[in-house]
Amino acid sequence: MDCNRALLQISSIGAGVFMSICLTGTVATAAAKDQDTAATVVADQVRSQGFRCKNPTSAERIEAESAPNQTVYLLKCEGMTYRVLLIPDQAAEVAKVD
Repeated sequence: MDCNRALLQISSIGAGVFMSICLTGTVATAAAKDQDTAATVVADQVRSQGFRCKNPTSAERIEAESAPNQTVYLLKCEGMTYRVLLIPDQAAEVAKVD
């Protein structure tokens, strides 16, 4: 009986470790997908306001400059980088970063 209980505990621990590894991979994939989505959305907004943004590679949220309902991103496009302030129902504030 004790041998079966020990085997069950080992199996449970192994299953837990396996699930943790699987979930970590899923979260990393979701984070990468969210990053691609953010770059696409912010780039679309910048383009709609007349700025060039070819092949957006990333849009990193700048937490220190963001506030409720005012999100700041550093948008990297091919050959250009922009600081973009998004405010709901308003045009974005876009500034080219050297």
